[in-house]
Order: sequence, then C-alpha cells, then structure tokens
Amino acid sequence: MNIQGKLIIIGGAVDKGSFTETDLDKSAPQNLNFFEEGILKRIIKESKNKEQSRIEVITTASKIPREIGPEYVKAFNYLGAHNVDVLHIERREQASDPEVLDRLKAADVVMFTGGDQLRLTSILGGTPFDEILIGKYRNDDFVYAGTSAGAAAASNNMIYQGSSHEALLKGEVKITSGLGLIDDVVIDTHFVQRGRIGRLFQAVVGNPKVLGIGLGEDTGLLITNGRQMEALGSGLVILVDGREIKDTNLTQVELGQPISINHLVTHVMSKNDTFDLDTFKMTIKSSQYV
Repeated sequence: MNIQGKLIIIGGAVDKGSFTETDLDKSAPQNLNFFEEGILKRIIKESKNKEQSRIEVITTASKIPREIGPEYVKAFNYLGAHNVDVLHIERREQASDPEVLDRLKAADVVMFTGGDQLRLTSILGGTPFDEILIGKYRNDDFVYAGTSAGAAAASNNMIYQGSSHEALLKGEVKITSGLGLIDDVVIDTHFVQRGRIGRLFQAVVGNPKVLGIGLGEDTGLLITNGRQMEALGSGLVILVDGREIKDTNLTQVELGQPISINHLVTHVMSKNDTFDLDTFKMTIKSSQYV
C-alpha cells in the first residue's frame, strides 16, 4: 500500500519551550533549539499547509486534558501556527459525533498527547473517528503526530503495561492492539529515561517479525510512505530487530521466570539518521566512515 500520510511519533516530554510557562520575550533566546530544530516545528514543516495547517490537539489519553491541551496550542502558536484547537474526546459516543468527525476531516494534523494508551484505544478503537483517521493517514497529505501514549498507540501492536525492572521475566509485558496505522512494529516510549529496554526485548522475542522501536524523551521518528524512518529531536531511538534470533527459552520457562535470547540485533539512532523498513538498513547521517 502506498501510504500518503506521515507519522511523527515521539517518546514523551516533547520540548514545548520553557517560555510557554513564563514570558516569551525573556525566554525565547534560551529556546532557539525549540524554534529551529524542535519536533513541534518539524510537525508544522511536514504538514500540508505549513503554518496555515489546521491542527487538532487530541487529549483523550490524558487525565488532565483541560490543562495539557492549551499548552500545546500555546506552543504551536509561538511557532507561527495559529489554526490550532483542542479536540476533547472523553467518551466513546463522542467519537461518533458528527461535529467531531467534521473537525477530523478538516484537519491537516492531529497531535495526540500523552497519558494512558489503553484509554486512547478503548475510547477510539473501532469508532467512526478511528476509521476516518486511518483513511486520512493512508490516502491524504496528513500528519498523525503522537507523543508518549499517542506514539505507543499508533502501531497495530501496543505495549500497555509492564514494569521496567522485571521486563525480562516471562509474562511481565502486556501487549494489545493499537490504532493500527503502522504494522510490524511495536513502540515503547520514555525509553531511555525509564530503562525500558527489557520490555522491548520481550515484545520482540515473542514475535521476531515485529521491529521494536524505543523512543527517548524529546525524541521521535518521522515515518514517510509507511516505510522510511528519520530520527528527530534531542535524544536516542533504539531499534530491536529479532529476525536473526538464534535461540530462546521463551516457551520452556514458566510465567515469572527469566527469558534468555541469543543474537538479538539492536541499532541506536540519533537526529537525522534514517532506517528503511523494507531493507532494514540504517544510515548514520554523520558517519565517521563517509
């Protein structure tokens, strides 16, 4: 399938500029990275109509939607995008509301905030909103952006629970279906900061066809054509490739017992590095061997 839309998935704690909480004029000089290189700026750049794009901030995953939504609106406004609003969907029936659906149809960008990804999928999954969202992503010049829960829910396979320190004990990681915009990957967020490498290892060893994607905070991936990935932001993206696993004890141990894995391949990406989901080839933008 030739995907027309773009995914921008972010590991959480996206840089919205400290000036969003203080004074723009005083703080802007300290936030040049936010203005020039930040992920929110890239979302605008990748959108159909740039600063004139219609952006809907969707707070469904959050327990504090009325607080977090306006912060994103303010941040986008400071970056020159003023056609921005917050779309609150807090119950399943709202995801069938004609007014809500019309706003989604008119949007060039949706920005899903953080929170609880299971809340996101349980409210939106299988609704008319979900169907329109997937259709726009597949067929239109449209940007799905999501941070933390909004990123984790973008794939068909979604991690929704699992402690970091016990993640390589069998059964500790819980996986369900996400919103299904991209197949054959599983995404974990706040990855470096919360030590979640073991969660991704277990997710991949259970089905090595799936590429594990671990997103650090204020770090993301731009995925175009559903296949080409580019690292964004200030931190690291960890990729876990299980296709060359040679051995594991996964099916031999009881629940709660440690899992062994032989020959699990990992890649570490930073800003501007790229990865091709068809060839599984990574390109380091600033390689020392070029």
